Amino acid sequence: MPRIGMETHRRKALIDATVATIHERGFGDATMAEIARRAGVSGGLAHHYFGSKAGLLNATMRFLLTDLSRETRERMAGAEGPRARVSAMISASFAPTQFQPALISAWLAFYLQARTDAETRRLLRIYHRRLVSNLAHAFAALIPGERARHAAEGTAAMIDGLWLQHIFADGPPQPRNAIRRVEDYVERQIAAPSPAATDTAHKGNG
Repeated sequence: MPRIGMETHRRKALIDATVATIHERGFGDATMAEIARRAGVSGGLAHHYFGSKAGLLNATMRFLLTDLSRETRERMAGAEGPRARVSAMISASFAPTQFQPALISAWLAFYLQARTDAETRRLLRIYHRRLVSNLAHAFAALIPGERARHAAEGTAAMIDGLWLQHIFADGPPQPRNAIRRVEDYVERQIAAPSPAATDTAHKGNG
């Protein structure tokens, strides 16, 4: 295998090994040497590629975010209309390639690492802002004014919350249940009367 191709292969092997090791042992107990052994490379090579365990975690996060973006783009490509685009973003977040135990463990490690690592925190902020922005753009065609932004933020919070909540759940992930709960929230936001309409109704009854 050419050198460039070999480097790509080894980096991917280290990222896969990072996810598997975090799921089995947690990020705090994992070592670069252990991850490297699992990936079939030397510890020195892992340090050469990523610099530190935190660097390896951030590289893993960038890879998973890229994969999630690809999944989202593919689903949104077939969505017709703003409501369908909201559903496409929700379903992408709970797709079989995303909503699985090892990746859930990795995302928990990302959130914990973000407390002390500026780069992890930056990556999480980029992910969250992009998700909220995309949702808000779709909601703007469904809900008037500032309510669209609030609905987008609430939907993003539900997606993240259901991911992290599964850490404490028994049994395998239930993507259909998660999607239904988020979709129920979305429907309530769309159906809720606007404050102006509520005020008008109150005045009419007064």
